[in-house]
Amino acid sequence: MATQSKIEWTEQTWNPTTGCTKISPGCKHCYAEVMAKRLKAMGTPGYDNGFELSLIEHRLQQPLRRKSPTVYFVNSMSDLFHEDIPDKYIDKVLNIIRETPHHTYQILTKRASRLPEYFSKNPVPENVWLGVSVEDKEYGVPRIDYLRQVNASIRFLSVEPLLEDIGNISLKGIHWVIVGGESGSKARPMEQTWVESIQKQCEQSNVSFFFKQWGTWGSDGIKRDKHRNGRALKGRIYNQYPQGNEMYL
Repeated sequence: MATQSKIEWTEQTWNPTTGCTKISPGCKHCYAEVMAKRLKAMGTPGYDNGFELSLIEHRLQQPLRRKSPTVYFVNSMSDLFHEDIPDKYIDKVLNIIRETPHHTYQILTKRASRLPEYFSKNPVPENVWLGVSVEDKEYGVPRIDYLRQVNASIRFLSVEPLLEDIGNISLKGIHWVIVGGESGSKARPMEQTWVESIQKQCEQSNVSFFFKQWGTWGSDGIKRDKHRNGRALKGRIYNQYPQGNEMYL
């Protein structure tokens, strides 16, 4: 079945594919890779190949069985727009999404260049929030322009892990920005000024801002358990969601 998620900005995860390959600095300490290897060792179905890309067709039907409206993060353990996933398989995923308009689906990718091409032939379902990962200036920021080319009801940025000051970015056509620091023993630190810059830009552009976590490094620059570091920015919790979706606050 789809899985209850501990990710702060969603409710359930749905993984019709698992596994991925690394393409940018944000992938260096991939949580999904670590988890996939652990699940393989435990004999968990769907992870026989560890973190090798796998299409799991029997999971496609999972959202059809859930009657109550649910927010799904699609492919928390993969990337739906990975170059080795055929268009026809993506079609199958989106067909399930169209059949379940009572659910909301959050699709996040690092393969942003594939988005305009695919969606030029396939309209984005109304119940899809489409996002790209933005970890730095070189790899992450250029993905925003690809996302902007797609006509989606909600476009969002997952700025996690934030690895540097990404400077001033255009938020035109963007509805939601999530920011978070990296967690884990090898986590790279995130500075408070980087986060504050993004929060201010969101406020100026009337874009919803969600601060997910400090991660392993606190706002004071001290390394500790991520739960102790919390998710407050200058004493405030930012749980904003895209306008018109206050039901998820």
